[in-house]
Amino acid sequence: MAPSLPSIEESLPKQKDLYYGGEWHKPRSGEYRDTFNPGNGQVIDKVSHAGAEDTVAAIEAADKAFATWRATPQQQRIAALRKAAAVLREHAAELALLDAYNTGNPVAEMLADANVAAAFFDYFAGLVPMLKGETIPSADDHFHYTVREPLGVVARIVAFNHPVMFAAGKMAAPLAGGNTVIIKPPEQAPISCLRLAEIFADVFPPGVISILPGGVECGKVLSSHPLVRKVTLIGSIPTGKAIARSAADTLKPTLFELGGKNALIAFPDADLDKLVVGISRGMNFTWAGQSCGSTSRVFLHESIHDEVLDKVVDYVKRNFKPGVPTEMATTMGPVISKAAEERVLSYIESGKKEGAKLLYGGQKPDDSGKIKGGYFIEPTIFTDVKEEMKIAREEIFGPVMSVFKWSDENEMLRQVNSTEYGLTCSIYTKDVATAQDIVRKVEAGYVWVNQVGRHFLGVPFGGYKESGGGREESIDEMFSFTQTKTVSISIAR
Repeated sequence: MAPSLPSIEESLPKQKDLYYGGEWHKPRSGEYRDTFNPGNGQVIDKVSHAGAEDTVAAIEAADKAFATWRATPQQQRIAALRKAAAVLREHAAELALLDAYNTGNPVAEMLADANVAAAFFDYFAGLVPMLKGETIPSADDHFHYTVREPLGVVARIVAFNHPVMFAAGKMAAPLAGGNTVIIKPPEQAPISCLRLAEIFADVFPPGVISILPGGVECGKVLSSHPLVRKVTLIGSIPTGKAIARSAADTLKPTLFELGGKNALIAFPDADLDKLVVGISRGMNFTWAGQSCGSTSRVFLHESIHDEVLDKVVDYVKRNFKPGVPTEMATTMGPVISKAAEERVLSYIESGKKEGAKLLYGGQKPDDSGKIKGGYFIEPTIFTDVKEEMKIAREEIFGPVMSVFKWSDENEMLRQVNSTEYGLTCSIYTKDVATAQDIVRKVEAGYVWVNQVGRHFLGVPFGGYKESGGGREESIDEMFSFTQTKTVSISIAR
């Protein structure tokens, strides 16, 4: 039985302003911008837009709160993190509905997001006691030890495909470490993050968390201001490079999860039933391919190529049909905006012009019914793709899969590793030796074998090359928001 959902009207945040210092503030410029429902192209509401002055005020409020939060006893911090987890679970349905309404991702899938974020709060609450140093033996006349201390104000800039999961979940590690956190929600989908600020208002002391909707100007201040001690991003490679340049003047560390042009490699001995599901699910058609981890390049061995593709098309036809994002039966949503729709359609046209074969999809679906006005694109599968084609080399961030036929393993691996991306990879084979050999040879930060897309709490996630730097979802993430202080005491008589 499907869970019941609250109404959209009941779920919408009452506040549309900027949240920092424990209070709501109108933007000093008076600027508010429309935010849209990509399922029908209609305006949801106007949301505050932080400028440079607002961002500086939020940073200063977070820095003021840092002195108190870092001195808060561990058990009190742990209690706050566990309360945040409980609040997220309590409001999971309404947050999922808001994300479906503002991102277009199907609500049935988004129901998991708040619970995933809650799991992060519980996980990092449990790791707080690990924030300890060590003693270092030396000579008898000296005593050396280290302590872990928080960095200070941390800015986390998150993506539009999972606003609640990213905004809430990415607070947990830095808060556990004793830092204060400023979340910059995605410009395209800030609604659920504002609701998050409302439900967290009584969980953390004033100034410990801030929610700051804004654009490029806000991001520049967050990444360049000297009081911000670390800045992180889930987003595109160009945005990551811009933030890195902005952060360079203050030499602040960064943590990036950036784009992906991820490969799925299928060997002749693969379990074909699992492979078909993996290829279809790995593309993340459910959220219109808008996932950095999507396995958008599929390398099928020539001996199974035709048989597998026939089954993949059949599976996709049956399981991914565009529909109203806020309805539980919907299995595929739209892309985030009109601009995204135009960009993805232009990639599809370039694939056809450059000689790839359009096997399935590639158009806007009939929108004469309930999805009229939405930014929907059919699940799209290209075959006969060559590595020099745009659809083979550039991250589309839409529901477009490119399929390659391979016979020579070395040439296949060269093509797999030929892009600047290196986020994920998936390998399908029944042979353990083959799997281990390919794991060593692919240039990716996270590799699945005989599965796709799954994340496991406590297992580090992050990319190689231009797909990012640093690791999240593990103790490494929490430690990255701390710094080590060494103390050396002379005890000579």
